[in-house]
Amino acid sequence: MSQPATAALTEQEQQQLVRQIGRAMLPAVAQGWQRVRAEYRAAGRHIEVDLAFAGPDGQWRQARPPMDVVQLFGRLRQGMYSTDRGTWLSAIYTIEAPSAFEVEFNAEDEPRWRNAPPVIGFQDELRTYPRSDDRIPDWLRQRVGLPPRQEPVDLRVAHVYDGRDEAGTPLVNRNTVDPRLVESVLSYLEAAPVVLAARDLDVDEFAPGERDVPLNFRTDGVWVWAGAVPHYLRKHGLPPEPDLVTHIVGRDYRLPEVDEQTRDRAAALITGA
Repeated sequence: MSQPATAALTEQEQQQLVRQIGRAMLPAVAQGWQRVRAEYRAAGRHIEVDLAFAGPDGQWRQARPPMDVVQLFGRLRQGMYSTDRGTWLSAIYTIEAPSAFEVEFNAEDEPRWRNAPPVIGFQDELRTYPRSDDRIPDWLRQRVGLPPRQEPVDLRVAHVYDGRDEAGTPLVNRNTVDPRLVESVLSYLEAAPVVLAARDLDVDEFAPGERDVPLNFRTDGVWVWAGAVPHYLRKHGLPPEPDLVTHIVGRDYRLPEVDEQTRDRAAALITGA
């Protein structure tokens, strides 16, 4: 993706440019104006600018926007770019006589186009002003053919067993996994990406003296489980939580891609970060 050629403007430079735009608008309107309104809309190289003014009678009249206004708005749009949120797509600049003014910037909602840009215009927008995926609004995703934004789901941690008795022995009160499904469930559990891992092995709580339980955690983007879950299923036939088994079967044992952000969320959930 290409980056805007103009360096980011400071807050003071932005204010100076805003005042320059206002001064550049005024020569295009008739004497005796009471209000002036300019609207700038852009997607990539598609640009629309409307300029209107109202006199003492309150009636709005269209005026031709000076080229300086168009260019200064473009400079301001470039200078307000940030890598996470991109830049604004439209701006409305109003002036009230004699000198009060206000500017509203919109970076999320689709502008009210006179003529909607072609797909290449929206693609060019994201190439020129790339933004983080979670800051691309749904309407823009649809315009450029991106898949709908996936909202983060609440991750669920699988319990290895159901508690302990007074002596500290693990308690299990679950239905066994259908023997015909065990290998497929194990393949799913053991193939999911690891989000946390230690080099050491833990003690097998169902085989005193044996230390062979993997100290790791995996996730499929919905559930998070310890390495002990598949270990105890394979070694002792201890079934995972029924809801986890149902989830795996419902996915037909197919693991989805798990993005880095979801892996980080899973690790934070385990560590309490």
